[in-house]
Amino acid sequence: MDMADIQVIKQHLIDPEICIRCNTCEATCPVNAITHDSHNYVVDPQKCNLCMDCISPCPTGSIDNWRMVPRVRAYTVEEQFGWDVLPDELSSEQLAGGLGQAPEVTAARSDGEVIAVAEAVIAEVQPFNSTQFGATQPPWSAAHCYTNLYGPKSQRKSIRATVTGNVRVTEVGREYDTHHIVLDFGAMPFPVLEGQSIGIVPPGVDSQGRPHHARQYSIASPRNGERPGYNNLSLTVKRVLEDYQGNPVRGVASNYLCDLQVGDTVEVIGPFGASFLMPNHPRSNIVMICTGTGSAPMRAMTEWRRRLRKSGKFDDGKLMLFFGARTPQELPYFGPLQSLPRDFIDINLAFSRVPGEPRRYVQDMMRERVADLAPLLADPDTYIYVCGLKAMEEGVVLALRDVAEQSGIAWEPLAAALKEQGRLHLETY
Repeated sequence: MDMADIQVIKQHLIDPEICIRCNTCEATCPVNAITHDSHNYVVDPQKCNLCMDCISPCPTGSIDNWRMVPRVRAYTVEEQFGWDVLPDELSSEQLAGGLGQAPEVTAARSDGEVIAVAEAVIAEVQPFNSTQFGATQPPWSAAHCYTNLYGPKSQRKSIRATVTGNVRVTEVGREYDTHHIVLDFGAMPFPVLEGQSIGIVPPGVDSQGRPHHARQYSIASPRNGERPGYNNLSLTVKRVLEDYQGNPVRGVASNYLCDLQVGDTVEVIGPFGASFLMPNHPRSNIVMICTGTGSAPMRAMTEWRRRLRKSGKFDDGKLMLFFGARTPQELPYFGPLQSLPRDFIDINLAFSRVPGEPRRYVQDMMRERVADLAPLLADPDTYIYVCGLKAMEEGVVLALRDVAEQSGIAWEPLAAALKEQGRLHLETY
């Protein structure tokens, strides 16, 4: 059986109205079928094998959209780039017309048959794929989270928050300008947990005159607020002045946020995320691995544990942090990190651009701490969180594998348990 035999296909599409451009789907796709431009994330019908790996990690559900279309007239990547909304479903008559045959002859196979054919035709040996090890479900003891309370297809399209704080958290005078921004929601409900994110909608329009899409930011404060007992939260935002290739670019949302003044209001949607959540049972250990603004959810988890410990409600469970940056001056929250008690959190900092010193990355530090990291890996009460640039993900997962194997722990069964039990979470971009 060949894919060409299937005349009507169920095409995978991404809803541009709901998508918050978080890159989770593209980072997850094992066959590189998902790509993006400055406007949309789209699925290439020539590459997609309907493996469904991208469905669970999507924080908004925008990835879970499908259309029955004639195979010869599947929506192209170029068409999808220009969409502001998904196209309507095609009728039986339209499907028949597209194929030049009667509907009963061109009826689509069942979803299972289509997937089976795709797997049989496209199956191939894949290179090491770190994303396959990431869990898509939360820890068993995670608190209940709320998602999509505000957004394009919610009852409320958005909510406005007031800026009550905007502080730079990297050294002044450096190009690596990172801000800690506090948003207050007043009397409007906006419950969040550590590990969740929100979408910020920048004002104005893009170069085509369309309203800007929301940009996703991880929450950097614990569940009871940046200021305990207040309906507020914080974000860690880096001012973007160049793209990943080093080309000059001015990030729309990041510069807007970094320039906000106390008293300004911002348009917010969300919250998002139902898996990158921290465990709540007292025996749980947390290993946090991050770079740059990937520190936001780690700060939130650490601060919640610190508050519990201070109140006498949590005195067990280890915290271990691997935090990477180019230099100490570019490391967000460098000062506050130094004041945390060493019997509370084991901090390991890796710097890759310090003059006169060898480059060190978080995965290097992990291998150096094998004697302390291995027992945590072997403990079923340990939960691991990775957040930062996509480029770090593979190196970190390979380091976890090396630490396990050097300690006599078989990686494959361990990796399967970490994923199945919601104990290894990867959030890279």
